[in-house]
Amino acid sequence: MNPTLLFKALSDPTRLRCLSLLVSHDELCVCELTHALALPQPKVSHHLAALRKAGLVSDRKEGLWIYYRLNFEMPEWMTEVIGTTAEGIKNEPPFVADALALAEMPNRPGGVCSA
Repeated sequence: MNPTLLFKALSDPTRLRCLSLLVSHDELCVCELTHALALPQPKVSHHLAALRKAGLVSDRKEGLWIYYRLNFEMPEWMTEVIGTTAEGIKNEPPFVADALALAEMPNRPGGVCSA
C-alpha cells in the first residue's frame, strides 16, 4: 500500500465509484455494485480486483457471492483520504445516482443482495 497506488486507484472513474459506495456500506457484493453502477459484471470485477491488488479493499466469498469492503488494514491516512474524497463527491454525478440506484435495488431485502 503506497500513495501512488492509492491515487492511481482514485484516478479511475469506475474504481472511484466503487470506493465511494463502499465507504457508505460495511460491504457490498459484486451484483450490488454492478446494479448501482449500471456496468457489466466483468468490468466491475476487473476494477474490484485492481482495488484489491492495491490493498484498498478486501473480499470474502459466501456461497455464490463475493463481498467487498474497505480494507481495514489500510493505514489511517489512506482511510482518511478515501473518506474525505467520498464525502466531497457524494452529491455530485454520477455518485448520487449510484447511491440512489443501490438504495432502490430490487431483490435486496434488508440491504442484503439476494439476486
